[in-house]
Amino acid sequence: MVFEDYKVYVGKHQDREIDFVAQKGSETKYVKVAYQISDEKIREREFGNLLKIGDNYEKIVVSSDEFYGDYKGIKLMHIREFLA
Repeated sequence: MVFEDYKVYVGKHQDREIDFVAQKGSETKYVKVAYQISDEKIREREFGNLLKIGDNYEKIVVSSDEFYGDYKGIKLMHIREFLA
């Protein structure tokens, strides 16, 4: 995933820690990055802040885990796929 022509910000969305917020025109994407999602505590930390954002923009968690998919509407992507 390439954020060509996006403005990318590091930090927070309101009071929630979000690793990257990418914006292009009226489009926004939220990205959290984790080495691995190895247990429920880590899953809650990495997905929790994204789940609390009430808008319908794309939300992504990037990790080195070999599984892909979706967790409550948030994409889980392997780092290779994200950088492709």
